[in-house]
Amino acid sequence: MLPIANRVFLGLMGLVLLVLGGSVLAVGLGAPVPSWWIHDSKHDVLLSDAERTRWHDEGWWWPVVIAALAVLLLLALWWLVAVLRRRRLAEVLVDTGDGEGALLRGRALEDVLTQEAAHVDGVDGARAHLKGHRRTPEAHVRLALEPHVDPGTALTDFTTGALAHAKRSAGLESLPAEVRLRGVKHGAERVS
Repeated sequence: MLPIANRVFLGLMGLVLLVLGGSVLAVGLGAPVPSWWIHDSKHDVLLSDAERTRWHDEGWWWPVVIAALAVLLLLALWWLVAVLRRRRLAEVLVDTGDGEGALLRGRALEDVLTQEAAHVDGVDGARAHLKGHRRTPEAHVRLALEPHVDPGTALTDFTTGALAHAKRSAGLESLPAEVRLRGVKHGAERVS
């Protein structure tokens, strides 16, 4: 949903800026003034002296302007970080051995890694996400362990089993992984 919203937002902002900028340029070059234009001729200024200094002596004016600009800056920075940060790796480049490569969907590799990790002895649940670049992916895995399981054994079983299998099947030289382990808490049950 986020990429669609970004494209729609960017498209609308680009269209507004194109219409406004194009009309300013056209009026400045001598084109007839459009009916919706806020000024009467090409010699009008965007803000007159009276408009610029109207609230200059008011005590609330500058704090409101600075607060509004700060909010706009924070929203713009938040949006930029959201756009630049990739949550998941979309595809992995698989070396086919013939000088060419094949693209493997990142979600497919995540699903297989999750399913194999869930079958490790003592693992109650697993979630895997791929990050990084398509030539050098990194796995971020969360394992929920049963209370009786040794975490070291479960981690070794996961790295030698599911992780090694994913690395081999994708033809990767290495597949670094960050594995987070947590214990499953079972609620008390009434025995009758």
